[in-house]
Amino acid sequence: MASKTKRPAPAAYQCGECGWEAAKWVGRCGECQAWGTVAERGAATSRVQAGPVTAKAQPIGEIPIEDSHARGSGVPELDRVLGGGLVPGAAILLAGEPGVGKSTLLLEVAAQTARTGRRTLYLTGEESAAQVRLRADRTGGITDELFLAAETDLGAVLGHIEEVKPTLLVIDSIQTISASDVDGVPGGVSQVKEVAAALIRTAKLRNITLVLVGHVTKDGSIAGPRVLEHLVDVVLHFEGERSSRLRLVRAVKNRFGPVDEVGCFDLSATGIVAITDPTGLFLDVRHGSVPGTCVAVAMEGRRPLLSEVQALVTHSPSERPRRTTSGVDSSRVAMILAILQQHAGVRLHAHDVFVSSVGGARLTEPSNDLAIALAIVSAHRGRPLGRQVVAVGELGLSGELRRVRDLDVRIAEAGRMGFRSAAVPAEKPEHIGRSRIVDEVRVVDLDNIRRAVDVLGMSSEEDAPQRFQHAGPRLVT
Repeated sequence: MASKTKRPAPAAYQCGECGWEAAKWVGRCGECQAWGTVAERGAATSRVQAGPVTAKAQPIGEIPIEDSHARGSGVPELDRVLGGGLVPGAAILLAGEPGVGKSTLLLEVAAQTARTGRRTLYLTGEESAAQVRLRADRTGGITDELFLAAETDLGAVLGHIEEVKPTLLVIDSIQTISASDVDGVPGGVSQVKEVAAALIRTAKLRNITLVLVGHVTKDGSIAGPRVLEHLVDVVLHFEGERSSRLRLVRAVKNRFGPVDEVGCFDLSATGIVAITDPTGLFLDVRHGSVPGTCVAVAMEGRRPLLSEVQALVTHSPSERPRRTTSGVDSSRVAMILAILQQHAGVRLHAHDVFVSSVGGARLTEPSNDLAIALAIVSAHRGRPLGRQVVAVGELGLSGELRRVRDLDVRIAEAGRMGFRSAAVPAEKPEHIGRSRIVDEVRVVDLDNIRRAVDVLGMSSEEDAPQRFQHAGPRLVT
């Protein structure tokens, strides 16, 4: 008698974060590597049968879109990140560290939306209604169409939505709302999934713009199940240093617009204000030029921002010199130091090197490599680059300068801010060493870091700004 083929046992355990399935319990998810998220699934299975539909299927060209156009929130920088404004029926998740200003920003958005005549409901689960009212008094957010309530129960939240009928709903925060018929504590995996799904379903049915506030973990990722990021339409990160008033909103996911836009805000005791031209915030106001500084032009989304890099190089008394960074990637700086020593003859193995950005800017783009390298060389040789010089370019491990995107936009922004010289990677081999005028900026095309150090006068006794200004005609072959 032929033996029967044994079927594999069905998966009885599932990860609450990503949905990964396993036949037996494990402490760590094999897909998202999260600990303690794998739990046993219910043994009972159900067969779903066809039922009545909520809306009849139509040809895609006949579906109306008039009610789905983005509407301005009254905060231009947020509209820039969202791709035009608040879309009716959209679910937006705003995440950030505690105290960064999430509630202040959303209260300003709610007030500005209410001033346009659109009814807004702000539900807080972390503060009392009186505390939010005090903040609104301080920031000037009192308006008749802005409704406020403090609730932590999902049923009460849905009741407020039924009564107020808002066009914009703000939940601060999703981790504080709980459903009474779901097991688990508020903020847990099951609670967050059920609460978010119920709120998003209500927002879609009633064409309400939903904004959820989310917490972040120690490593900066959004707290709660990862499925929450998949449920919403837009994921925004609100970030900023506690020592600085500058705040940035970045789009990580956006179904209605680009994900490469950044909004800038100024957070103060009187509220939060959008900054439409933030370039000057990252430049040190100084009339003279000093060694160890260089200006980079980074792209934050589609917006060019000029940021100053400062470096300090001193002799190290220890056998292992220090490499300290602030606002720049430490591993990137270590790579640049190795490139300078190997391909530019700058020996820094016995020196302490400190590199920092000005104004709290975070320079993570590879196009800032040349500016960081020149600031380090300037600090080491004790020769200033000049206040009207910018540097843009990515360094390769062989010392070559690699081209970067949107170079013309970066040069135009540098010219608008008053800079008159720029060191950039050469686009073509025949352009190496030549200078050209672009938007009233003298642009010198370079091919490697050694040539950049020579052209900028870091390897001779000549005055750096004068040599750079006249480098173009002298280097033309």
